[in-house]
Amino acid sequence: MKQHLYRSKIEWTGNSGLGTKNYTSYQRSHNIIIANKPIIQGSSDPAFRGDNTKHNPEDLFLSSISFCHMLWYLHFCSINHIIVEEYTDIAEGIMLEENDGKGYFKEIILHPNVIVKTEEMIKLANELHEKANEYCFIANSLNVPVKHLSKTTVKNH
Repeated sequence: MKQHLYRSKIEWTGNSGLGTKNYTSYQRSHNIIIANKPIIQGSSDPAFRGDNTKHNPEDLFLSSISFCHMLWYLHFCSINHIIVEEYTDIAEGIMLEENDGKGYFKEIILHPNVIVKTEEMIKLANELHEKANEYCFIANSLNVPVKHLSKTTVKNH
């Protein structure tokens, strides 16, 4: 078994001068810093006093699942001679917040829209989403099921 180490730094930038004196005295802004990569500006969701112009953890969580699925999917298509010409995905997640403030994602649905080279490729292209889900590192790390409502078509040339 191989082991891979990933490291990111979170740097809070939201001290408005009073620190965390009370719930409204500070901003939720922060930077996500990963060596040799662009800094990602983050905040909390606006529902939790965050800045809606910055990425929140829920956005990045869904994006990570979608991104990982796509990479595995493209891999499996390439080794199975499925020529993908275009790929987009709309990831949706339903998060439930309990009365005491705790929360969790109840459901995640990916909506991959794939365009392949020929009509003969569509059946296997659709099936490979399940295989991608089996191999996705992020999906394998979750305790919430990830569903796929994929659409595969042929590009009109």
